[in-house]
Amino acid sequence: MVSIIMGSQSDLPIMQQAADFLKSLEIPYELTVVSAHRTPERMFDFAKSAKNRGVKVIIAGAGGAAHLPGMVASCTTLPVIGVPILSSNSIDGWDSVLSILQMPSGIPVATVALNGATNAGILAAKILGSSDEEISAKLEIYQLSLKEKVLSTIEEIKKEHPNSYD
Repeated sequence: MVSIIMGSQSDLPIMQQAADFLKSLEIPYELTVVSAHRTPERMFDFAKSAKNRGVKVIIAGAGGAAHLPGMVASCTTLPVIGVPILSSNSIDGWDSVLSILQMPSGIPVATVALNGATNAGILAAKILGSSDEEISAKLEIYQLSLKEKVLSTIEEIKKEHPNSYD
Protein backbone atom coordinates (compact mmCIF):
# COMPACT_ATOMS: atom_id res chain seq x y z
CA MET A 1 0.00 0.00 0.00
CA VAL A 2 1.05 3.58 -0.66
CA SER A 3 0.29 6.39 1.73
CA ILE A 4 -0.19 9.85 0.24
CA ILE A 5 0.04 12.70 2.72
CA MET A 6 0.02 16.46 2.35
CA GLY A 7 0.48 19.46 4.58
CA SER A 8 -2.98 20.89 3.98
CA GLN A 9 -6.16 20.37 1.99
CA SER A 10 -5.05 23.08 -0.45
CA ASP A 11 -2.43 20.58 -1.71
CA LEU A 12 -5.11 18.07 -2.74
CA PRO A 13 -5.47 19.13 -6.40
CA ILE A 14 -1.77 18.32 -6.91
CA MET A 15 -1.62 15.21 -4.73
CA GLN A 16 -4.76 13.84 -6.40
CA GLN A 17 -2.54 13.17 -9.43
CA ALA A 18 -0.59 10.51 -7.49
CA ALA A 19 -3.82 8.95 -6.27
CA ASP A 20 -5.23 8.89 -9.80
CA PHE A 21 -2.14 7.11 -11.15
CA LEU A 22 -2.13 4.52 -8.37
CA LYS A 23 -5.86 3.97 -8.87
CA SER A 24 -5.29 3.42 -12.61
CA LEU A 25 -2.92 0.55 -11.76
CA GLU A 26 -5.21 -0.74 -9.00
CA ILE A 27 -2.55 -0.13 -6.34
CA PRO A 28 -4.11 0.39 -2.91
CA TYR A 29 -3.46 3.74 -1.32
CA GLU A 30 -4.59 5.97 1.51
CA LEU A 31 -4.67 9.76 1.41
CA THR A 32 -4.81 12.21 4.31
CA VAL A 33 -3.59 15.52 5.69
CA VAL A 34 -0.60 15.47 8.05
CA SER A 35 1.00 18.83 8.82
CA ALA A 36 4.57 18.91 10.10
CA HIS A 37 4.02 22.34 11.63
CA ARG A 38 0.38 22.38 12.72
CA THR A 39 -0.05 18.72 13.79
CA PRO A 40 3.44 17.49 14.70
CA GLU A 41 2.14 14.76 17.03
CA ARG A 42 -0.06 13.41 14.23
CA MET A 43 2.95 13.47 11.90
CA PHE A 44 5.15 11.51 14.34
CA ASP A 45 2.37 8.98 15.01
CA PHE A 46 1.70 8.59 11.28
CA ALA A 47 5.37 8.04 10.40
CA LYS A 48 6.05 5.64 13.25
CA SER A 49 2.91 3.55 12.62
CA ALA A 50 3.00 3.45 8.80
CA LYS A 51 5.07 0.28 8.43
CA ASN A 52 2.92 -1.66 10.93
CA ARG A 53 -0.19 -0.56 9.02
CA GLY A 54 1.13 -2.19 5.83
CA VAL A 55 2.41 0.94 4.10
CA LYS A 56 5.32 0.22 1.75
CA VAL A 57 5.97 3.70 0.29
CA ILE A 58 5.04 7.20 1.46
CA ILE A 59 4.39 10.10 -0.91
CA ALA A 60 4.51 13.40 0.98
CA GLY A 61 3.57 16.69 -0.63
CA ALA A 62 4.33 20.06 0.92
CA GLY A 63 4.62 23.70 -0.06
CA GLY A 64 6.50 26.63 1.41
CA ALA A 65 9.05 25.47 3.97
CA ALA A 66 8.09 21.88 3.02
CA HIS A 67 9.34 20.06 6.11
CA LEU A 68 6.80 17.21 5.92
CA PRO A 69 8.68 14.77 3.62
CA GLY A 70 11.99 15.10 5.47
CA MET A 71 10.50 14.93 8.94
CA VAL A 72 8.50 11.84 8.01
CA ALA A 73 11.62 10.26 6.48
CA SER A 74 13.48 10.87 9.74
CA CYS A 75 10.89 8.78 11.62
CA THR A 76 10.62 5.71 9.37
CA THR A 77 12.72 3.30 7.33
CA LEU A 78 10.12 3.33 4.53
CA PRO A 79 10.99 5.09 1.28
CA VAL A 80 9.59 8.63 1.17
CA ILE A 81 8.93 10.46 -2.09
CA GLY A 82 8.66 14.22 -1.69
CA VAL A 83 6.45 16.37 -3.90
CA PRO A 84 7.33 20.06 -3.69
CA ILE A 85 4.17 22.12 -4.18
CA LEU A 86 3.90 25.66 -5.44
CA SER A 87 1.83 27.26 -2.69
CA SER A 88 0.38 30.71 -2.17
CA ASN A 89 3.20 31.67 0.20
CA SER A 90 5.92 30.12 -1.93
CA ILE A 91 8.96 31.76 -3.52
CA ASP A 92 8.20 30.47 -7.04
CA GLY A 93 8.32 26.96 -5.56
CA TRP A 94 12.07 27.05 -4.97
CA ASP A 95 11.66 27.04 -1.19
CA SER A 96 9.68 23.79 -1.43
CA VAL A 97 12.02 22.18 -3.96
CA LEU A 98 15.16 22.96 -1.97
CA SER A 99 13.62 22.04 1.40
CA ILE A 100 12.81 18.56 0.10
CA LEU A 101 15.83 18.09 -2.15
CA GLN A 102 18.59 19.19 0.22
CA MET A 103 18.21 16.57 2.94
CA PRO A 104 21.16 15.84 5.23
CA SER A 105 23.17 12.67 4.74
CA GLY A 106 21.39 9.68 6.23
CA ILE A 107 17.82 10.93 5.72
CA PRO A 108 17.14 10.65 1.97
CA VAL A 109 13.93 11.77 0.35
CA ALA A 110 13.35 10.96 -3.32
CA THR A 111 12.23 14.24 -4.86
CA VAL A 112 10.13 14.77 -7.97
CA ALA A 113 9.51 17.98 -9.89
CA LEU A 114 7.52 20.91 -8.55
CA ASN A 115 3.84 19.84 -8.56
CA GLY A 116 5.02 16.46 -9.95
CA ALA A 117 2.67 14.18 -8.04
CA THR A 118 2.01 11.99 -11.08
CA ASN A 119 5.72 11.12 -11.20
CA ALA A 120 5.60 10.43 -7.46
CA GLY A 121 2.81 7.92 -8.08
CA ILE A 122 4.81 6.32 -10.89
CA LEU A 123 7.94 6.15 -8.74
CA ALA A 124 5.98 4.57 -5.88
CA ALA A 125 4.62 1.98 -8.32
CA LYS A 126 8.14 1.26 -9.59
CA ILE A 127 9.39 0.76 -6.03
CA LEU A 128 6.54 -1.68 -5.37
CA GLY A 129 6.99 -3.26 -8.80
CA SER A 130 10.59 -4.17 -8.03
CA SER A 131 9.23 -7.01 -5.88
CA ASP A 132 5.72 -7.46 -7.32
CA GLU A 133 5.43 -8.96 -10.82
CA GLU A 134 1.79 -7.90 -11.24
CA ILE A 135 2.60 -4.24 -10.64
CA SER A 136 5.71 -4.53 -12.82
CA ALA A 137 3.61 -5.90 -15.70
CA LYS A 138 1.12 -3.03 -15.34
CA LEU A 139 4.00 -0.56 -15.45
CA GLU A 140 5.29 -2.14 -18.66
CA ILE A 141 1.86 -1.69 -20.25
CA TYR A 142 1.77 1.91 -19.02
CA GLN A 143 5.22 2.65 -20.49
CA LEU A 144 4.21 1.06 -23.82
CA SER A 145 1.14 3.32 -23.85
CA LEU A 146 3.42 6.34 -23.55
CA LYS A 147 5.43 5.13 -26.53
CA GLU A 148 2.28 4.51 -28.58
CA LYS A 149 0.94 7.95 -27.67
CA VAL A 150 4.09 9.61 -29.03
CA LEU A 151 4.27 7.43 -32.14
CA SER A 152 0.61 8.13 -32.96
CA THR A 153 1.35 11.85 -33.19
CA ILE A 154 4.16 11.55 -35.75
CA GLU A 155 2.01 11.13 -38.88
CA GLU A 156 -0.36 13.86 -37.70
CA ILE A 157 2.51 16.33 -37.31
CA LYS A 158 4.06 15.21 -40.62
CA LYS A 159 0.91 16.34 -42.47
CA GLU A 160 1.56 19.94 -41.46
CA HIS A 161 5.33 19.83 -41.13
CA PRO A 162 6.97 17.41 -43.60
CA ASN A 163 10.23 15.76 -42.73
CA SER A 164 12.24 12.87 -44.13
CA TYR A 165 12.82 10.96 -40.91
CA ASP A 166 10.66 7.92 -40.25
